Amino acid sequence: MHYKQLTENERYQIYVMKKAGHSQESIAELLGRSPSTISREIRRNTGLKGYRPAQAQRFSGRRQEAHKRCKVSETVREWVTTLIKQELSPEQVVDYLARHKKLSLHHKTVYRGLC
Repeated sequence: MHYKQLTENERYQIYVMKKAGHSQESIAELLGRSPSTISREIRRNTGLKGYRPAQAQRFSGRRQEAHKRCKVSETVREWVTTLIKQELSPEQVVDYLARHKKLSLHHKTVYRGLC
């Protein structure tokens, strides 16, 4: 199943429907979303002043950025740099690290310069 992020417009619709007294299930049905998606959205993005769509959009953006940040350690960077200097291709670097260091890395990460 493919996950699709809630849009800013959907967040405003959730806010309005919640204020109008709709249940999470009815909001989900009206938006064509899973009730668990609506529940998770409200739980993750409710602050001290309740659920606010602009704040929810900011929180969501921050989580996406944090997820995109590179999580490769300096040690791994050094291994990759050493292997690239030995003229190994990114695919060969990934294979080497998998066999000898038990490290799973995607060759595209190496191509991008480790993020």
